[in-house]
Amino acid sequence: MKTFLFLPVIMIFHSMNTSMDLSGAWRNTKNSGETICMMDNYFSYASFDIAGKIFYQTWGGPYKVEGNKLKIKIEFDSKDKDRVGKEIELSFKNEGSLVLEGLGETKTMQQVDDGKGELAGTWRITQRKQGETMNEIPLRPRRTLKLLTGTRFQWMAINIETGEFSGTGGGTYSFINGKYTENIEFFSRDSSRVGASLGFDGKVENGNWHHSGLSSKGEPIYEVWSRIR
Repeated sequence: MKTFLFLPVIMIFHSMNTSMDLSGAWRNTKNSGETICMMDNYFSYASFDIAGKIFYQTWGGPYKVEGNKLKIKIEFDSKDKDRVGKEIELSFKNEGSLVLEGLGETKTMQQVDDGKGELAGTWRITQRKQGETMNEIPLRPRRTLKLLTGTRFQWMAINIETGEFSGTGGGTYSFINGKYTENIEFFSRDSSRVGASLGFDGKVENGNWHHSGLSSKGEPIYEVWSRIR
């Protein structure tokens, strides 16, 4: 009599991540002056014309991904402050390109970078040097943020309660050997700055970004930025 040995079949199931990582910078395949940046669950949309040195619009705020839905709570909108505080929902498909529905028309966005880099993140200015004194900047409704992906940056001065929008600027950046350089593609306050490059000294210490040099107006600055949580 033969004895048959039945070995149990072990099936291993890998759990699927239902939350898709959309971090990084995205550019409209039909319009190079239409970008979306997402870092640290913060979203920013910008529309501009580099050649014409025209800034059209920016808006954004914290976001979350649920299935194929991108839900954004608007904290700033340069055109319509009444949208601040409201949540919008976009449908998306990520199949090599990011296809978005809910922005008035279907937009196909090509990924520029995946949000990797030493400075990649969404930052809030927390200290600024005045004279010889470093002054703390507490978290208030009125705030200045800077969102950096792997290659792109955008700063925005906003008030999340009143909807007041004070300004923005953005473009590409590099951070090499302690030198941070911004290449400006749009600037809401002064279009003449478009095309300019600004260089700063930079370092990350204890999770904070120390940023020093001359501002776009030629004034000396020393700032400390901290990642939002």
